[in-house]
Amino acid sequence: MAEPQADAAEADKPALGIGMIGYAFMGAAHSQGWRTAGRVFDLPRRPLLAAICGRDADAVQAAADRHGWAAAETDWRALIERDDVDVVDICTPGDSHAEIALAALAAGKHVLCEKPLANSVEEAEAMTAAAEQAEQRGQLAMVGFNYRRLPATALARSMVAEGRLGSLRHVRVTYLQDWLVDPEFPLTWRLRKEAAGSGALGDLGAHIVDLAQYLAGEELTGVSALTETFVRERPLPGGPTSGLSAAATAGVGQVTVDDAALFTGRFPSGALASFEATRYATGRKNALRIELNGGHGSLAFDLERLNELAYHDGTEPGTHAGFRRILVTEPDHPYLDAWWPPGHGLGYEHSFVHQARDLVHAIAAGSRPRPSFADGLQVQRVLAAVEESAEKNSVYTPIKVSPTTAPPTTASPVSV
Repeated sequence: MAEPQADAAEADKPALGIGMIGYAFMGAAHSQGWRTAGRVFDLPRRPLLAAICGRDADAVQAAADRHGWAAAETDWRALIERDDVDVVDICTPGDSHAEIALAALAAGKHVLCEKPLANSVEEAEAMTAAAEQAEQRGQLAMVGFNYRRLPATALARSMVAEGRLGSLRHVRVTYLQDWLVDPEFPLTWRLRKEAAGSGALGDLGAHIVDLAQYLAGEELTGVSALTETFVRERPLPGGPTSGLSAAATAGVGQVTVDDAALFTGRFPSGALASFEATRYATGRKNALRIELNGGHGSLAFDLERLNELAYHDGTEPGTHAGFRRILVTEPDHPYLDAWWPPGHGLGYEHSFVHQARDLVHAIAAGSRPRPSFADGLQVQRVLAAVEESAEKNSVYTPIKVSPTTAPPTTASPVSV
């Protein structure tokens, strides 16, 4: 009897129509988030999967059927114009982010845009300016840096904000994958600058720049960088691509993005940072690891053990001090009061559920979600500084500070 009552309570909540553009890897992940958020969390509005969009009519209809979308569109402009769409979720390659986001904001929609925000600083600046104007009309815009939404990283942010590490000295981050090790892997859109903007730098580096700044509570002021493209020609792709896989056909084309990026940086506090992003780390599948060292302690997080934090309390006596494992599965840890009993871990897909949850709360409250487009612009400026430094033989390159950005929030990690 309880279930029908719960359904009735949900039906009484105002609907929030979601329209998503893109249906492949990220589209599937975002679909999971929107489909699940209202079934796990008590949301102030009820997400409805109104329509999904893609250029291939058969493929997008199949995605709609598989993921539970009510309708399928083949023209993203038609999706934006739908009366049943309140939020436009952009899951396309970076070359279309700016055009779609600007059109959606102009049409009076809220926007969620996958990372990186754009393919250039100029595009990101235009998107941020439009988002600032739209916010005055009650429309909100957020960037999808989903690794902020893992309970362990949200807990780490709280611990840093509480001063558990003391004055920050070092932040070191690596994001290692190996899906491009085979030189015969086809030349998909992720390997073309005109579509992707950059290679490992934008794909992986954007994640670790945002995560490092979020956890540190500071924004980078400058970088010194190296980038490299190891395989400069690849077979042309044949047929559709899916996720990080594709089939090859005859002919070859030029790889026009970086395969790996290595850079150091500074924070305003004087803390030093190091970053490595590569898709050529043989044997590493999705190995993101971050460690923060402070005067009073250290924290470490590994995405491949995403329900754990390693914490060292440097104020304890040396006789029994050392890194200890925190299992982040307790109901009083971020997001976890709505999930399973203690000890039952979550996975990658849950970060997208939490992303949807946070955006719905922000829209209902009329408060700016984080990371905002301004936050995405700041990350874009870091990526541009990395490219500029690498082109100039690693010369230290300052990062422009935007008046529209603010330091990462020190509020509750579940708040937006």
